[in-house]
Amino acid sequence: MPIRFEIRGEFIQLDQLLKTTGLCHSGGYAHAEIAAGKVQVDGLVETRKRAKLRPGQRIAYAAEIIELVGAPLP
Repeated sequence: MPIRFEIRGEFIQLDQLLKTTGLCHSGGYAHAEIAAGKVQVDGLVETRKRAKLRPGQRIAYAAEIIELVGAPLP
């Protein structure tokens, strides 16, 4: 079952997402995993550590899928 992650704001950076979800224990480890080509965004390998991700995108890493959703309007 995918992880649903709510974005508060316009976007989240890929390295921050991996750290915030707990899939990577540190920002440095997230950078290394991204640079090694182990992360996919919408089915394509993403090597930009600070790629801006927005609601509707799907991230695949370490047999996990993260679905990004927007925060509900107040």
